[in-house]
This record gives sequence, structure tokens and C-alpha cells, in this order.
Amino acid sequence: MDGTRSARYKWQALATLCVTMFMAMLDNVIVNIALPRIGRDLDAGISGLQWVAEGYSLLYAALLLTGGTLGDRYGRTRVYRIGLALFTLGSAAAALAGGTGALVAARMLQGVGAALLTPGSLAILRHVFTDEKERARAIGLWSGVSALGLSVGPVLGGPMVDAFGWASVFWINVPIGVLALVLTYRVLPVVAPRERRVDLPGLLLSAGGLGALVYGLVEGPGRGWTDPRVLACGAVAAVLLALFALVELRVAEPMLELRMFGDRVLAGAMLSGLMVSFGMFGALFFLPLMLQGVMHWAPTDAGYAGLPMSGVIVLAAPLSGRLTGRHGPRTPLVLGIALCAAGLGGLSLYSGQAHYWSYAWTLVLLGFGMGLTFTPVSIAVLHRVAPERTGTASATINTLRELGGVLGIAVLGAVLTGRLTSALADSLHRQGLPADGVPHAVSALTGHAAPAAAPAPAPVLAAVDTAFVDALHLALRCGSATLATTAVLVALLLRPTPTAAPARPTTPEPAAAL
Repeated sequence: MDGTRSARYKWQALATLCVTMFMAMLDNVIVNIALPRIGRDLDAGISGLQWVAEGYSLLYAALLLTGGTLGDRYGRTRVYRIGLALFTLGSAAAALAGGTGALVAARMLQGVGAALLTPGSLAILRHVFTDEKERARAIGLWSGVSALGLSVGPVLGGPMVDAFGWASVFWINVPIGVLALVLTYRVLPVVAPRERRVDLPGLLLSAGGLGALVYGLVEGPGRGWTDPRVLACGAVAAVLLALFALVELRVAEPMLELRMFGDRVLAGAMLSGLMVSFGMFGALFFLPLMLQGVMHWAPTDAGYAGLPMSGVIVLAAPLSGRLTGRHGPRTPLVLGIALCAAGLGGLSLYSGQAHYWSYAWTLVLLGFGMGLTFTPVSIAVLHRVAPERTGTASATINTLRELGGVLGIAVLGAVLTGRLTSALADSLHRQGLPADGVPHAVSALTGHAAPAAAPAPAPVLAAVDTAFVDALHLALRCGSATLATTAVLVALLLRPTPTAAPARPTTPEPAAAL
């Protein structure tokens, strides 16, 4: 193969990998802008809408490490193709879903597909680009496209929902997925498998433990925290996740390398990735609900509201790389997390009637903070692990980021729903609703019972809007406080230690891989 053809083949392969990663990252966030319309069309309350988002993220987080193991064992390209096919099939099923249960199941299938294709994408890219400088450039583009998918989701999703309905955010994946699948057979090399045991106990324990934990957090406010099912979920989650930790410490090739957390720099970097996702995904899940449900914005307008944040992320990401190269990861990480905390706290100061430009500054802070944290997390991990452990470290970082988003939506959702239930019950009592009717009315309005066929009176709708904004403010402040605490912890964990010897004696693979 001549040089020109070889170069064209490499960049065609990169383009194919970038398109699929863009889709996988886009689906983390694009559905958020469609949630109010989904809730209206499918009669889904807050709990049901949380599961529409959580179904994808939970399976993605739980199976990401397993996807890497299966790729090693059975061949990266083969598993990548299977993941892409499942993701595309799940997208079609989601677009055709006629109820909340079917939509959640389809989102879970998408999550399984994304978990299989994500580790293979990076491994194939490494195989295609053998020159280190060329590989670094390719991985940088691949990482940038992934971040772009996360940041432009609401901007793309809003106009699509307005023009074509909520199913369009899933239909768009189908032709792209089919085309990408055809290209994988034409331009992607076959990466030979290597002998590796599948950590089946780790897979079962982590998936079961995380599933029980999130289910209990989502259902707790509606059922009550002392409900036997909620308590059972908490107990099962504690036992399964503890057993998972024990198993991972004993197996030769663990899904999650827990020993890395013994290094304070690694621990600080991974904590940063986890908690930024916790605060940001958790808070941003509910903002479209307020903009469309309380402030009555169209989906397009609600999507465009995120443009300042998306634009600043793109500007801040390269700046964070330069700051990290000059000052190390501590400065941009602590600054980025602190800005995210300030942005969430500032956003909680505004009512549902506030003018957009009065609080747009908080979105700029959020975007700048998020952009500053992307690169330094990867670089911090890069310099603390041996070359043979970079793959495990990369998978661990991505898993923790995704897990942070899952837990953020669940925990802050539990805070919001709990406050909404309490405030709404008090308001309905004041309006003279009989005491025995309050629990059913609250359950219907928070998604734990079928809503009444007749529209609610105007005073009740006003009470719902007021209670929701109050509950959102509490969730935002909880997220802000959590991130502020994280910034302090990361500053302590990453404090300079001049006497410490570098943990990385050899030249590693590019940081953008993480």
C-alpha cells in the first residue's frame, strides 16, 4: 500500500471511530432536552424520566470495563462491531417505544452497545496509528469529538424535538449507525485477540450492586425511605459492592484496579472525574425540565440556552492543557471544580421567572469549569501508572466519570423529588385538599401513580411550579456543596511533594487516550 493510500486509510478509520464515539457521547445528554416532551407523550413522571436517562448510563458504566475485557478476549474489532450493531438497534427500538418501560429497555440496550464499542474504539485507533506523534494527534481529535458530543447534545436536540418530535433524537442514530457499521468492514483492521479471562464474578457483582443502589435512590422518595423494597435495595447494594471490591482485590486481571486508589495523586484525579460528573450531570438533567415545564420554553430555545456553556467548554479545554503543562494538574483541577461549584450555587439564586441573561453568567462558569477538568485528569493518571496499566487506568477513569453521572442524577434526583413531595403536600393541604387525597395527588404529580385524566386547576399547577423550583434550588445547592468539598479534597490530595520520585520511568502512550 503506497503512502498516500495508507494515510487516507488511516484517516478514514479515524473518521469512522470518531462518528461512533460522537454518537455514544451524544446519547448521554441529547435525550435530556427531550425529557419534558417524553413525559407528556408517555405520561411519565420524574421517576420514569430519571430511568430514561439512567437506563443508558447505568448499563454503560456497569459494562464498560467488561467491554474492554471482552475485546481483549474475542478481538477488539469484532466486539466493536457487535457494540455498534446493538447501539443502532437500541436507537431504533427507543424511537419506536410506545411506553416508558419499552423506552427504558431500549435505552439499556443502547448502553450495552456503547459499553462494548467504547474500549474497542481506542484500541483500534492505537493499532492504526503506529507513529507516536501521529497517534497523539489522532487521539486528540478522537477525544475532542467525544467531548463535542457531550457539549452539543442539547443544542442539536432542541430543534430536532421541536421539528420532528422526541423520537427524532433516537432516529438520527440509525442511518449513521448503519453507515458506520458498513465502514467498519471496509476501513477498520482486525485487531487480534489475546488470551484473557473474563471477570464474570466482577461483572455480575458490579452490575447487580449498582442497579440495586440506583433503583433504591430513584424510588425512595416516592415509596418512602422505610419501604421494604427500598431498604432491601440498599442492603443488596451494600453487600454486592463490598463483595465486588473483595473479588477485584483477589483476581489476577481485575475489571477495576482498586490498588490504584492507594496513590493519592491517582485518587485525587479519579475523584475529580467522578464528582464533576456527579454534580454536572445531576444538575443539568433537571434544567430542561424547569425551562420547558415551569418557564414554558420551547425545546429549541431550551437547547440554545446551553450554547454559552458548550462554547466555553471548547475554549477552556486547550487552555487546561497549557495550564497543566506549566503548573501540573492541581491548579486547573481545583480551579475547574471550584468554578463548577460556583456556577451551580449561582444558578440556585434565580426563580422560574428570571430573565435568561440575568443568570447566563452561571452557565459560562459551568462551561469553563468543566472544560478545565477534562485534560488534567488524564495527564495526572498518565504520569502515575506503568505503561502496561494505561489501558486499565483509561477504562477506570471512563467508568468513574459515567458512574458519577449515574449517581448524580440518582442522588440529586432523590433530593429534588423528596423536597418536591414535601412542599407540594404542604401546598395542597393549604388549598383545602382532603388529607387522605394528598398522598395520591403527590404520587401522581411525581410520577409514582397514573395522573388524572382531567387537567389540574390553575392554583394546583402554580403550586407544582413553585414546589419544583424550590426543590431544584435545593438540589443545585447540594451539588454545589459537594463540588466545593471535592475541590478542597483534591487540593489536599494533589499538594506538591518535592521529595516524591516520579512513578513513571518510561515514555507513556498519549494522555488523550484517558
